[in-house]
Amino acid sequence: MSLLELKDVTKIFGGLIAVNEVSFSVEPGSVVGLIGPNGAGKTTVFNCITGNYRPERGSILFDGRDVTGVAPHRLVERGIARTFQSIRLFSTLSALENTLAGRHCRLRSGWLASMLHLPSQRREEREAVRRCMQELEFVGLAEHAGEAAGSLSYGNQRLLEIARALASDPRLLILDEPAGGMNDQETVALVDTITAIRDRGITVLLIEHDMRLVMRICEKLVVLENGCLIAQGAPEAVRSHPAVIEAYLGAEDEAW
Repeated sequence: MSLLELKDVTKIFGGLIAVNEVSFSVEPGSVVGLIGPNGAGKTTVFNCITGNYRPERGSILFDGRDVTGVAPHRLVERGIARTFQSIRLFSTLSALENTLAGRHCRLRSGWLASMLHLPSQRREEREAVRRCMQELEFVGLAEHAGEAAGSLSYGNQRLLEIARALASDPRLLILDEPAGGMNDQETVALVDTITAIRDRGITVLLIEHDMRLVMRICEKLVVLENGCLIAQGAPEAVRSHPAVIEAYLGAEDEAW
């Protein structure tokens, strides 16, 4: 059974059909790339999956359950985490504190236990810190745990967003242009990080314009143009699909 399945998802803004009857599936343990020209509707699809938008038509299934229109925080609890195209961190808080924000959905101490600082709450807090430090170590930011997020390099801020998402124990990690703004060295390291995430058994769905990265790590590509699905399948097959070539304006092979 697919971990994620979209069936005829349609999202309309006023008179604009931003996403038009898009259907695709994501298999457990895979890395899937959602690609297409600017304005193709990719981020709108992500926002529908993560509950930021409710589609006018169609359905979204996660682990066999209909999650269409479920609130974003409830989807995080069910195991869907994401990063954003534009970085969204608490810039004055430390890297560790930002990562702890992602862990919040897994904490069970109520407001009274927290206010009284009960032993059970203190134990849970220590475990949360330990767990978040593991994620910072995983993305290579452990030595920056005490630094303000806003003081980190752009590439490290991208990695911090990934650490925060991983702290929520996701089964599906959705990455919106994770390599955006990264230099070549940072992009190479990102490939290794995404591969390691997949090796942990976490399924990855990503939007990315760096086609070399996409072709290197994705096992399946889904291609949108003007809100419509025009191709999907193995990267090499999609690369040579006539509709995809036309959508990318006959892009030369070097771009891939």
